[in-house]
Amino acid sequence: MAFGDFNQGSGGTPMSEINTTPLVDVMLVLLIIFMVTAPLMTQRIGVDLPEAEAVEPPPDAPKISLEIDAEGRIRWDQELVDDAQLKARMLVAAADRPQPELHLQADRNARYEFVARALGAARAAGLERIGFVTLPEAGN
Repeated sequence: MAFGDFNQGSGGTPMSEINTTPLVDVMLVLLIIFMVTAPLMTQRIGVDLPEAEAVEPPPDAPKISLEIDAEGRIRWDQELVDDAQLKARMLVAAADRPQPELHLQADRNARYEFVARALGAARAAGLERIGFVTLPEAGN
């Protein structure tokens, strides 16, 4: 026949070993590359770091306590004030530097209208640092 047998010359047994010579050659080349480039990677770069200075922290901002009771009465640092006095004191406080923190504490039974009126006056005066004081729950 014109066609030959596919198994001619191979002896009929499959090749069971991998030729590792090319693998060893590649590994040696990689080893040489890493040995050459490793010293280049360890060179140090000079960096001039700034030195820290001992700076005093800024003084704490003064705190103003604003309390609203259930009837809508307002106390400015434990002193009872009306709406006109409240607005005048807020204008003075807003002009102070650093601006004081306004700590607003409303009674549980106070209507939201009273709280909203006090917040509106603080915003109109230009007070920016307003915090709400809450009481911890009795169970905790």
